[in-house]
Amino acid sequence: MTLSPHSLQRRHSLQVQAYQALRTAILSGELEPGQRLVETQLAEKLQVSRTPIREAIRLLQQENLVNLEPSGGVRVATFSCADAIQLYDCRISLEQLSVADACLHATETQFQEMEIMLEQAERLVAAKPTRLNCFRQLDLDYRFHRLLAQSSGNPWLVLLLDQVFDKMQLLRIQTTKNNPLVLDIRMEHRAIYDAVRSRNPQIAKEAITSHLNASKERVIREMEQIQLESKIGQ
Repeated sequence: MTLSPHSLQRRHSLQVQAYQALRTAILSGELEPGQRLVETQLAEKLQVSRTPIREAIRLLQQENLVNLEPSGGVRVATFSCADAIQLYDCRISLEQLSVADACLHATETQFQEMEIMLEQAERLVAAKPTRLNCFRQLDLDYRFHRLLAQSSGNPWLVLLLDQVFDKMQLLRIQTTKNNPLVLDIRMEHRAIYDAVRSRNPQIAKEAITSHLNASKERVIREMEQIQLESKIGQ
């Protein structure tokens, strides 16, 4: 577990280590969306004082990975339907550029890496659905899209997408918790790969747009269902 005792080594900045440990725990789903972060508990788990925890939380707040409540409490960020739509719209625009440039610059080695990821995703989908397999699919989804961005040869694009990917990871954890089928990447990723492999920017842009719009629809539908169930349960 990321937050296990003795996980921080004193030869590095405790603030940096606390930040990295909490960030990893959030993006892996160990600390779930909406979960309250209590400084004293986190400090005890990481066996540090509250000061590096407080500084780490401040950095995470700057990245919009945690939210400060009016009462002064802190929770792992959650996203509304409006947030999800805006994030997807930003991502679609950035990834259209990503795949178009990947058609021009992707190397044979990068294509081979993409093919391996596609095969791994296909095996996971065929396996028994578990929370671990769901997280592995999320990880493969992230790695596939990030490799596409890297294949574009544009490091600034990778930097911008990394910021979006972090929020998207939280959003996907938030929606796949109750319904792993929200994540459906096998055939959609294959279509994107085939288009980029054929060096056809127009088809690649159409494939990535179709994939992300389909993903957006699934996520929004699940978020609306979660909100409805929450209202019924109140």
